[in-house]
Amino acid sequence: VQLVESGGGLVQAGGSLRLSCAASGRTSNIYHMGWFRQAPGKERQFVAGINPGGGYTTYSESVKGRFTISRDNAKNTVYLQMNSLKPEDTAVYYCAASTYGSYTYEVPGWYNYWGQGTQVTVSS
Repeated sequence: VQLVESGGGLVQAGGSLRLSCAASGRTSNIYHMGWFRQAPGKERQFVAGINPGGGYTTYSESVKGRFTISRDNAKNTVYLQMNSLKPEDTAVYYCAASTYGSYTYEVPGWYNYWGQGTQVTVSS
């Protein structure tokens, strides 16, 4: 499975961005998917997760109510809609895929595959 993120960029505080993660190789609809982010000098942080069917989602407290994860299995794509962006959301955002059955979305080691990341910069 190959994962490619897109949609990052520079935005002012209060603005919005939508990230996409396109999967190729094996079909993506069998995978749990997650979004993580990593700011310079900080550890990789869980942002959001979604189950294979899209009926279950989970978020970190820092983004709950502002970010929405979704997926389109027909397009093998997962999205992260980010609204009301803050300077502290600035980071490289990564999508990841897991074939494991347990719902431990916040654990980076649970994921088998990772994208290369896309930079999100929020200016104040």
